[in-house]
Amino acid sequence: MSSAAAHAHGHSHSHHGHDHGHDHGGHGHNHAPEVTPQNERVVLIGFLLTFGFMFAEIVGGVLSGSLALIADAGHMMTDAAALALAWAGFRFGRRAADSKRTFGYMRFEVLAGFVNALALILLVAWIAYEAVLRLLDPSPVLAGPMMIVAVLGLAVNCGVFYMLNKGDKDHVNIKGAMLHVVGDMLGSVAAIVAAGVIWMTGWTPVDPILSVLLSALVLRSGWGLLKNSMHILMEGAPSGLDPEAMRKGLVDSVPGLADVSHIHVWSITSGRSTATMHIALTDAADPAETVRLLKGRLAEEFEIGHSTVEIDWAGTEAACSMGTPLVAKGHGHDHGHDHGDHDHGDHDHAGHDHSGHDHGAHDHAAHDHAGHDHGDHAAHDPAQDPAPAAKPKVTAKAHDHGSGGCGHAH
Repeated sequence: MSSAAAHAHGHSHSHHGHDHGHDHGGHGHNHAPEVTPQNERVVLIGFLLTFGFMFAEIVGGVLSGSLALIADAGHMMTDAAALALAWAGFRFGRRAADSKRTFGYMRFEVLAGFVNALALILLVAWIAYEAVLRLLDPSPVLAGPMMIVAVLGLAVNCGVFYMLNKGDKDHVNIKGAMLHVVGDMLGSVAAIVAAGVIWMTGWTPVDPILSVLLSALVLRSGWGLLKNSMHILMEGAPSGLDPEAMRKGLVDSVPGLADVSHIHVWSITSGRSTATMHIALTDAADPAETVRLLKGRLAEEFEIGHSTVEIDWAGTEAACSMGTPLVAKGHGHDHGHDHGDHDHGDHDHAGHDHSGHDHGAHDHAAHDHAGHDHGDHAAHDPAQDPAPAAKPKVTAKAHDHGSGGCGHAH
């Protein structure tokens, strides 16, 4: 478990009721796979070996007429591309965040894994197509050269797999590269078996048949990698994390915490999880202490090293627009101006004190007109004026703008 609770240095920015305590417990996100020089080195060496032997398999496949070797060479080509993308992912992932990419370049690693998965699936489709053609129209295969190249290919793949296995196996790109190499190892084994059968029996259809079986195994691996990459790109919750279970666990274990709502949890890349949430506090809670304990709990139990918490204060209503379509709306505030008996039409000012106003020809009955200049009102007989119509009243209302404390009463 992370030691984040002991090293929590959350910055409590309580602007407008938000606590943006960014808790980077344990001097960084401890549970994230590290971009280490060893990871980069093994990936680079694996790329050079795979890319180099790929040409040997292409030549061997063409000379021997073996589809299994050609398919394995194609797989090794995608392996080389996967390793190159993994290496590039490490290089980009080490770049610091900037004003345009506030999370840095870590997501590039997930994109590389996504491309790798697509390449695997395309390779499977090509192998299946070629296998069907070979079954419909068998062609001669030279078992001897096929066997030699397949054995050498298996040796190279075993060496690359061993090196990758020494790296960080939880890293999405290391994992993707290892899946590619495992597929290559199976391809080499299939080629060896096919070469043996052809050598002993002369039955060439075994070559495309084993190629199809290999395609099924590669498809399974590629599909899993594709789903994992897409899940991260779609901001899905980390594997095995249930937001509702998280809410209950936090409320039960964090003193001063009354409720948790609007939970959003996602992964920036494999092993680097982030969360945002709203919380409600009990009456006796210390806000700063409760948030500190909450962040420590998130780091220790749920391996979330970066979290942003908003406090919903009593009397305010929490709102979360995530997951709902954005609709253009007006101002939306009820400013409830109380105009009482104020008529903006004929201006019947009954009961008003309009000191200093010149009302011209208005009805000034019952007014205190201190300082008024009424001009030629001397001949005006108020009794002859028609009674004013009753005007509807608008009751004054106070509106609260949420946790920002902007309650304007008009």
